Amino acid sequence: MSDSDKATVSILNDLIETCRDGQKGFLACADNVTPPPLKELFQRRSGECELAAEQLEKQVLELGGRPEHGTSVGADLHRRWIDLRAWVSGKDEAAVLSECERGEGVALQHYTDALKQALPMDIREMVERQYAGVIRNLDQIRALRQQMGG
Repeated sequence: MSDSDKATVSILNDLIETCRDGQKGFLACADNVTPPPLKELFQRRSGECELAAEQLEKQVLELGGRPEHGTSVGADLHRRWIDLRAWVSGKDEAAVLSECERGEGVALQHYTDALKQALPMDIREMVERQYAGVIRNLDQIRALRQQMGG
């Protein structure tokens, strides 16, 4: 594997961890809200994170690397989602949305950092599409939180 492929695999593995953290975090949110539309939104977002991770894993394999399968042990995003699980117990929907917004903000930073790196064009396009999804999630969660007065 070339040095540039190794660098790309490393970037993609960081994003895989970010997606897995988001997948687990959105599921934790879904478990801690009552309104069916909000629960469904979080479940859908979790599925989207899972799909994004699978797309990234495929690219890592095509480059000859080994994809990450876990969450980011010790990383800020991982701690955020772990904190979320403990924090949301008994909290209202606006509080859950607020914590999700923070988690998506961290994910946005991970994608921003990845896009500052040299990536092959096809991989860059995929990462940009996923980045747009993170922005959409963040905007939607922020709007919902503001509607709920949070």
